[in-house]
Amino acid sequence: MNKTSKIYVAGHRGLVGSAIIRRLQSEGFNNLITRTRKDLDLQRQADVEAFIEENRPEYIFLAAAKVGGILANNTYPAEFIYSNLIIQTNIINSSYLFGVKKLLFLGSSCIYPKNCPQPMKEEYLLSGYLEPTNEPYAVAKIAGIKTCQSYNRQYGTNYISVMPTNLYGPGDNYDLQNSHVLPALIRKFHEAHIENRPLVEIWGTGSSKREFLHVDDLADACLLLIQNYNDDEIVNIGVGEDISIKDLALLIKDIVGYNGELKFDSSKPDGTPRKLLDISKLTAMGWKAKVSLKEGIRKTYGEYVGRQ
Repeated sequence: MNKTSKIYVAGHRGLVGSAIIRRLQSEGFNNLITRTRKDLDLQRQADVEAFIEENRPEYIFLAAAKVGGILANNTYPAEFIYSNLIIQTNIINSSYLFGVKKLLFLGSSCIYPKNCPQPMKEEYLLSGYLEPTNEPYAVAKIAGIKTCQSYNRQYGTNYISVMPTNLYGPGDNYDLQNSHVLPALIRKFHEAHIENRPLVEIWGTGSSKREFLHVDDLADACLLLIQNYNDDEIVNIGVGEDISIKDLALLIKDIVGYNGELKFDSSKPDGTPRKLLDISKLTAMGWKAKVSLKEGIRKTYGEYVGRQ
């Protein structure tokens, strides 16, 4: 991939896609193709095929997806499985039809079994039952991985799949109805702070553990992989350490400056008990995350406040 390569970033307005755009531009890649949802409905096969045929991108970052936290996944399971299956299938098949040189598919750490050994190695995929609260989304992402691998096997394409851990950063979704845990906590603590509320309620017991990666670090890893990785097997992208939801809440509480109490609602689901990725494959390539969790949350909170 060189600086004049024609690159399509699907989902460029989302958390991941926008970070990939920033990273590419910072490295001098300016021949970028983007389309808004209004201009191109990725759920329409004929439209996607016509778009890829007309624009002939050489490289594709497939970051377009329907995403959300536990509440959204539980509320809209049909939308999560349908939208993700059809979007990724349309783009992957069109890439084959019109000779895309390389495609990078963004998966998710939720593809691994609920009670997966920790840290989770790439080889643990399909070794056990999935977490029920996000199973439709996980099944769609697994299908995306297998679609890439199947096209590689049958047609000799070069489609790679990466599995990022939980992400956060600029441009995140703070809607409490469908956001992930970190941005949801930022919003809850911020609103409680400015309104002097006595407590903040948090779903679950706070005991489950999660790993968090700043989205700019993800974009950096994706650029490295699309330029240097050509294997059929998936690659985990993470930081190599995790934190309990309780400790995460306390960290955000401190950064926001909130002085009230925390209340954990144990009647709500915790989700998977622990999700720590084994990132030895990626670190062997010389990559390491640069943004610490504390500094990343501080920057993200500043960006959130600036949007208010």
